[in-house]
Amino acid sequence: MFIAIDAVKCAGHGRCYAVAPGLLSDDDEGFVAERGRSWELTADQVDAARAAADACPEGAIAVLDTAPADA
Repeated sequence: MFIAIDAVKCAGHGRCYAVAPGLLSDDDEGFVAERGRSWELTADQVDAARAAADACPEGAIAVLDTAPADA
């Protein structure tokens, strides 16, 4: 499983890193620090990634079965 965070869609609400602090963090401007990135998740990170994706009102976070094109 992979996570991808769309930098354009991210509006900086902070809900994602609030529900998944072990997976995501915030930057100095309040945006998720990992925006614009994608990476492979470990098995123990999948639930947190799904919670972060569900919490994002813009849909900027995707949890994917296969690697995104930029991974």
